[in-house]
Amino acid sequence: MFPQAATHDNARKQATIPHRACVPELSFSILMSVAHPSQPHLRSSHITVSDMMPTLSSAPAIASWPIQERRLWVRSFRRLIATRARDLAQLMQAEVGKPLHEGLMGDVGPLLAVCKWLENSGEAELKPRRQRGGGVLTLGQKVWVQRVPLGHIAIIATWNYPVHLLGVQLVQALFAGNRVTVKPSEHAPRTQELLLCIAREAGCPQSVLSWTAATREAGRTLLETRQFDHVIFTGSTPVGQAIARTLAATLTPSTLECSGRDSALVLADADPVLAAKSIWNGVEFNGGQTCMGPRRALVHAAVYDRFLAALSPLAAGVRPRRLIDSHAANHTFDLAYKAAQHGGRSLSGILEPPQENSLVPLAIVDCPANAELVKGDHFGPAIAVICCESLDHMLAIHRAAGQYLATSIFTADVAAAQALAPSLGSGTVTINDCIMPTAGPLVGIGASGLAGWGVTQGREGLLALTKPLYITSTSRILRPPLGEPLPKITEQLFRFIQRWYGR
Repeated sequence: MFPQAATHDNARKQATIPHRACVPELSFSILMSVAHPSQPHLRSSHITVSDMMPTLSSAPAIASWPIQERRLWVRSFRRLIATRARDLAQLMQAEVGKPLHEGLMGDVGPLLAVCKWLENSGEAELKPRRQRGGGVLTLGQKVWVQRVPLGHIAIIATWNYPVHLLGVQLVQALFAGNRVTVKPSEHAPRTQELLLCIAREAGCPQSVLSWTAATREAGRTLLETRQFDHVIFTGSTPVGQAIARTLAATLTPSTLECSGRDSALVLADADPVLAAKSIWNGVEFNGGQTCMGPRRALVHAAVYDRFLAALSPLAAGVRPRRLIDSHAANHTFDLAYKAAQHGGRSLSGILEPPQENSLVPLAIVDCPANAELVKGDHFGPAIAVICCESLDHMLAIHRAAGQYLATSIFTADVAAAQALAPSLGSGTVTINDCIMPTAGPLVGIGASGLAGWGVTQGREGLLALTKPLYITSTSRILRPPLGEPLPKITEQLFRFIQRWYGR
């Protein structure tokens, strides 16, 4: 993403903000006709990020948009998203090949749920809180913690869930009181432009929300030439690492969600039919292009045969899925093919090479544990299925992958799964389900290691877009004496501290 530093002239050309008006009656047909950024001769006039800098820096403080008005904006945004749901779903289908029902249930629906949660609970989460219980040494002191905005946030948007992920990051950043600049994905420019225009139409002030052109160059230039208070990125680990290096020069904090290479653990007491259905849905949904999707199913030997029996008709009856490009399709197929060559087998009996960017989802069962497919370095609809003799065997394979975001456990013993969860390294653990619970507004998406860092979505994701401001007030009467006390008083203080805190 950052192969070389752009020159000043190139920076002005590459990072652009569309100068199109977002009118209330913006139609789907008009948006469908908007040119892709790679067709500059069809684009309308625009101004550069550099030209916008005085406007953005002189914009009124976010305090002029109080939280009560921001809550009303979220409500209006939610209602407009619901009204335009079909338009958004059709654009996602056209740009990234997402089926209409997946666009509705995987993108639009989860965003609406987050908006509703913010309307009902967001203001309470951000309200100032009195801190209590500081102990005897804080007598006469009152302490409050107030959540204040981070400032100006850049969002480098992703394409695989272009409405859900960008929408949640956007609505939480704005609700928390920040200004936001978005770099839309080059793969979903029209979808995300419609989403941003709906945000404006709902009443978001122009001084609070802006966006660049949907090109890789615009994202690079934005981060290399602008100073932000926080940057949110969703995408691959190599690009996330490049962004981290760029931001390190200015110590700019960031949230990086770089995808996991996660496992689904099917324990000896699991329901193998439920596990097979849930895991296969995670493989197939969105063409396997889900950051928290399972890359390997680690199945206990006690239920392995029944798991395969339940999975077999699902894998046999699947249709090809469109991936984001032919490289992703070919890479996913190559890993599956090599795993089959080294002892695994396609459960459907089919190993059909991709047609351009379309690939038939694959389950490679009896997969060797050392196959590259097991490592999970792919973003497509293929899963390695391994028979494991014990939980320790499962954990050894799981931990070798080393990149965790969301791990699934299938078992009849929920309490045991809850006890196991902290040792798995993931920010999210789903019990007896796969992927689907993570779309809800109560679940944060938290990464660590090569999967990134920080949290988006949920209560913790909202709080992460603020910083704590601690405010203290000391009584005029009950307060510690100033200056050096008499030696006798010092000795009394020593005895008191030892008795009070040493018991």
